[in-house]
Amino acid sequence: MRAGSAIALCVFSFVCLSECAPPTCYSRSLSLSKEVMNLLDKIHTYHRTKTCAEVLPTIFLDVHNSCITTKLRDFLYVLLNHPSQYCRERPRMVLLKTKIQNLYAIITRICYRDLVFFTDDCEAIDTGHSRPHYAEDRLQLLQEES
Repeated sequence: MRAGSAIALCVFSFVCLSECAPPTCYSRSLSLSKEVMNLLDKIHTYHRTKTCAEVLPTIFLDVHNSCITTKLRDFLYVLLNHPSQYCRERPRMVLLKTKIQNLYAIITRICYRDLVFFTDDCEAIDTGHSRPHYAEDRLQLLQEES
């Protein structure tokens, strides 16, 4: 009896610890964009890849921005055509290239039309600063004036 309850407890603990639902396109693209941003931070601070990062354009990934596809494509082009062979062979740079290729494929092919873009502020991906969206405020002002 004790062995049966121990096995049942073990099975239930594994079920509780595991993720029950498979990742959706949205959740996978969100998590992968966070992974890319964390890896970029490491590349910019690590002494062996700091010089390689000087060539890379600044990018702030937001999967809700419709400009992400063109910015990822441009960033991937720079990575693939990095002027230094040493930088192209660094493990973190190779990992970054792979993650960006995966994110680009998820957004443009696998999750095509599944993702909803809320903005088209291309400058926000370059600078990290988003312009406020005034449509809701204007609607509220029009309702208050009526």
